[in-house]
Amino acid sequence: MTINDILTEVEAFAPLAYQEDYDNCGLLTGNKNWEATGALLTLDCTESVVDEAIEKGCNLIIAHHPVIFSGLKKLTGSGYVERTIIKAIKHDIAIYACHTNIDNVRSGVNRKIGEKLGLKNLSILAQKTGLLKKLVTFVPASHHDVVLKALFAAGAGNIGNYDSCSFNTEGTGTFKGNAQSNPFAGKRNELSREQEIRIESIFEIANEQKVLSALLSAHPYEEVAYDVYLLTNKHPQIGSGMTGELENPMTETDFLNHVKKTFGVPALKHTKKLGKTVKKVAFCGGSGHFLLKNAIGSQADAFITSDFKYHEFFDVDNKLLMIDTGHYESEQFTPEIFYEIINKKFTTFAIHLSKINTNPINYF
Repeated sequence: MTINDILTEVEAFAPLAYQEDYDNCGLLTGNKNWEATGALLTLDCTESVVDEAIEKGCNLIIAHHPVIFSGLKKLTGSGYVERTIIKAIKHDIAIYACHTNIDNVRSGVNRKIGEKLGLKNLSILAQKTGLLKKLVTFVPASHHDVVLKALFAAGAGNIGNYDSCSFNTEGTGTFKGNAQSNPFAGKRNELSREQEIRIESIFEIANEQKVLSALLSAHPYEEVAYDVYLLTNKHPQIGSGMTGELENPMTETDFLNHVKKTFGVPALKHTKKLGKTVKKVAFCGGSGHFLLKNAIGSQADAFITSDFKYHEFFDVDNKLLMIDTGHYESEQFTPEIFYEIINKKFTTFAIHLSKINTNPINYF
């Protein structure tokens, strides 16, 4: 089994196309064609994590945060990033980062947080746009069902809780092949008219190559006519943050204790209590100030995230109870997701959750 076999499963769950523009997800060191000896799963990749991988005989580290983020111009070992990369390369260890792409998928980082908190009715807080496309193609009536089934099997036609979605209209297509053509219908150098069906179906950009390959394979024409349009629709399954509901409402004090226990933190930063019960909760792993307006607009009673600055606490404006757990604490469950993805497919492969606490912040 190669490293690529493992990464294919990870990317099927969290496609690289879903990462933010500023991010650096994917394979950072190593060769995807190497034989995999074991995988070490971690939130951050540091020197000590590389040492742990060497000790455990793992030549693949899957981390949430990219150790190479803003780029490298030198590799002299002058900083922890450079030393980590040098050590990984020296010991033939591949480092893979799965960051905002697994933040944004519905079953990713935030769903895991919601499950840990015991929340129900989970939904995306801020749905993303620009991740959907529409395919329009024209098929002879004799091959309509064959092409449609191939497109659905490749991932086209999924809208929320529905699949096999398409719109089909009948019409007449015209074409004339030249002397080198090999037309499915009609004759060379003669204008042909064919009863065709126009198929329209939506698909995710991560599936574009797969959908187009299915179209070209199933379509009988020598030259397939099709159009692909980028849509501005919001994607119901992809986006930032989530909301969920407690099965039984809590007082603010009880909820703060619940959060503190769930995330295992010695202290929480939060805005002042409003004397309300907490039922609906908005949350985002990592830095989530950019979602504050969404959290307030969702009518959430509380918003859990991290990395709020001093003046940003004022932005809450008594609209809800904002709780800052700390960045590491909010995303600490992410390696569990990696484990579930890999173990589901490769049940006998050596997978290890890192025992290194990479949190650079300490509490006194």
